[in-house]
Amino acid sequence: MKATAIDIEDKVDELLAVLDKEVEHIQESLSRLNELRSLVVKRNDAALGKLLESIRVESDNYRNHESKRQSIRKKLAIALDCSFKQMTLSRLEAALPKEKKAEVTKRKDILRSLTKELKKEHLSTAMLLSDCARFNGLLLKSIFDLGKTETVIYNSNGDTKRQTDVAFVNLQF
Repeated sequence: MKATAIDIEDKVDELLAVLDKEVEHIQESLSRLNELRSLVVKRNDAALGKLLESIRVESDNYRNHESKRQSIRKKLAIALDCSFKQMTLSRLEAALPKEKKAEVTKRKDILRSLTKELKKEHLSTAMLLSDCARFNGLLLKSIFDLGKTETVIYNSNGDTKRQTDVAFVNLQF
């Protein structure tokens, strides 16, 4: 029994280190989302390409971290005699002594607040990109609809007239 408790505490220590790395990853993700929005607004394509490449590389590295976290979770599930799906931080807290429980609770609270903020920032970024796509679509539609005869044009007096024989691009050489 004593060996099992020590084994569980060792795995919890490993998990705490992994959770600290998880906190760093979420903080970096928040920073990248802010930078992404800034670069989109500034229309800095070169820096945006570099940022997206660094995100791709980082996501490859994160896969290794995620597999390590899942491996520790499996080991803890076996040690605590529960299923993998049941092995949560809340379940772990209930099985730990007071000092380790406090450490797990602290990490859980930090992760909960960071993930809430990440969801909010992700939504903001998605809305910005959606608006950019909508504006680009409207711009392209207005450009390509410019030469059509059914287009209605308003003058400065508010009068309307149909646009005729106007083309956006002259294809003659």
